[in-house]
Amino acid sequence: MSVPLRRVVLVDDHDLFRAGVRSQLGATVEVVGEAGTVADAVPLIKALDPDVVLLDVHLPDGGGQAVIVQVAPERPGVRFLALSVSDAAEDVIGVIRAGARGYVTKTISGEELTEAIHRTADGDAVFSPRLAGFVLDAFRGGAVSGTGDPELDQLTAREREVLQLIARGYRYKEIAARLHLSARTVESHVSAVLRKLQLSNRNELTRWAAERRLI
Repeated sequence: MSVPLRRVVLVDDHDLFRAGVRSQLGATVEVVGEAGTVADAVPLIKALDPDVVLLDVHLPDGGGQAVIVQVAPERPGVRFLALSVSDAAEDVIGVIRAGARGYVTKTISGEELTEAIHRTADGDAVFSPRLAGFVLDAFRGGAVSGTGDPELDQLTAREREVLQLIARGYRYKEIAARLHLSARTVESHVSAVLRKLQLSNRNELTRWAAERRLI
């Protein structure tokens, strides 16, 4: 039986990485579009209606979750597969809760990624081996617990950490050092927090956190 051709949109903010992915994918996968930001990805995916979106979880203007929540209601047939350098539990859980079908790390081979794309398109849940446990624990209630505050519950565990440190006056570089992240990743988390809470700047964020005694 012949393997169907799968149409894919690739969302990652590194041009060289996207080029590398394209060169490694098998003949049964066609990259029909690419984007490097949430703002570019959302209308592109809606227009192309691909089988699968390969999606980085950290983008300059937000993250994979933001792409999924804006696209999925209008394009329910599109499947999302996270492809990220991060193997942090909060990143995995956050994007799966948003609606991704799977999560693989960038150490994956081209052959394995091609197979993962086909499995995702077929409706399977696909994970790099050590990441599956995070998801199982989370959906058993072990990894993520609700706070009783619907707004706060939108945030991942890492986003809550960043929120508290920003509200306490730490700078991006200081937060990056404390959490062993890059300053750029911290900036992405802050952008995600502001977007989810519908706040405009760190002053509003600090006031929001103080009202909830998070500082």
